[in-house]
This record gives sequence, structure tokens and C-alpha cells, in this order.
Amino acid sequence: MCESARFKTWGKLRRLNDESTDSFALASISPLLKPLFSPVAKFSWQGGENIPKTGPVIIAANHISSLDPVLLGLFLAHQGRWPHYLARANLWENKLLKKILVNSGQIPVHRATAKAIESLAEAEKSLVKGNAVIIYPEGTITFDPLEWPMAIHVGVAKLALMAKKNVVPVGQWGANYLLPPRKIRKPSLKRREIRVVAGQPVDLSDLFSDSPDRESVGEASRRIFKAILAKTADARRELIPETVWNHRKKQRVSPVEPVR
Repeated sequence: MCESARFKTWGKLRRLNDESTDSFALASISPLLKPLFSPVAKFSWQGGENIPKTGPVIIAANHISSLDPVLLGLFLAHQGRWPHYLARANLWENKLLKKILVNSGQIPVHRATAKAIESLAEAEKSLVKGNAVIIYPEGTITFDPLEWPMAIHVGVAKLALMAKKNVVPVGQWGANYLLPPRKIRKPSLKRREIRVVAGQPVDLSDLFSDSPDRESVGEASRRIFKAILAKTADARRELIPETVWNHRKKQRVSPVEPVR
């Protein structure tokens, strides 16, 4: 049996995920996560049918906690897909973590440097391999005091238009209680409902281009943000807010101006 086939059939996850992988980290760690979190997390997953079972896909989600990649990755694994994230490059500075990140095919993003654009090229290569690529378009955990998605960067739109792929929007809620960001509240060991809601792919086909212009990128970003905001409202079980937080401006702005 080849290594990828052996990893694919490892543990209980073999009944849910038939996507082959050469990554020992993905195949061995993923089956352990749900039992590990079960004492403090009740999982509520919706929209799994919107995640294609095979082939390249871009997934864009809101960002509310450092636990997001683990919990969203768990959701995706149970939908039959192994997650490949764009993540901040300083995570690769930890030797042990670097081995896991490299082995599992994660993609470093060198923020605010000339190398930042290279992450999109690496993400496109990952898509060519048929992978599920996950992006947090806000670029960081939200600074919004109300924890709604902030105005987003344009990288996800550029990737989608150049790769000619629509984007699956995801809203999530609950991880921010288990591991809150920036001392918004104290961490809670009380069992929390972790909600992940995936929406139908955002149709960007009319904007696809090998060299997308500023207007196309802006329009794609607005569509993607609107969809993420709607799915986040579904996950929170609340109405969509009338304004959103723009961290650069340090103020709330109209949802029709979500790009920064």
C-alpha cells in the first residue's frame, strides 16, 4: 500500500475523507481533533454540500480566534477535503511547527514585504494540484469590538480571478469564546457550540482574467465580503450589521466599501 493510500485510510476519518494525502500531519492529527475538543465544543456544521468533494477550491472565512484554522480544518476534513491555508510566515520560525506546516502543504504569507505577492503564486500552484486552499481575507483576527468581519484585503479576489475559480464563503462563531482574541473576554472551559456555515460559491465567472484590473478585483472583493458577512450572520444567528469595521480607518464603514 502506498503512503498516501495508507494515510487516507487512517483511523475513523477514513469513513469521511477519501481525499488522498502524502501528509502524515494531516492524516494522523485530524482524526484526533474532534474527540480532543468534544469536552469543550459542540459542533454545528452547515453547508457541507457546498464544498466540492474533488478538485481545486478556494474557501474564504471570517477570522475570530487563533483556534479557527484547527476548527475550520476539522470541518473541511469531515467534508472530505484536507485544508491548505495561507498563514503568516512567522509561524514557520518555530522549528517543530515548521515541520508540520511544510509537511501538510501550508502556504506562508510574508506580510508587508515584497514577498507577499509570492504567496498568491504558491496558492495558485496548490490549486493546480487540486487542493482546497483556505484564506482569511481580513489578514488577521478581527479587530472589530463586536467581532464581525472587518474590511478585507484584495488578495483572495486576485487569486480567484487569476485561477478562474469561484470562492466558497464561510462564517464561523464560537471559537472566540474558547480562545478569545486580544483579551476581549476570558477563555471559557464551558462547553460551547462551534458553528461553521459554508455558503454557495460566489460567482465571479464574469470577472475572470489572467491580468485582472483594479475594478474587477474590487468588485470580486465586494462580492466575497458580502457573502462572508452573510454566512457569519448565519453562524451568529443574528442580522447582518449595517456597518463594518475598517481597521485602517479605525472606524465603522458602509458594507458596500469593504476593501482595504
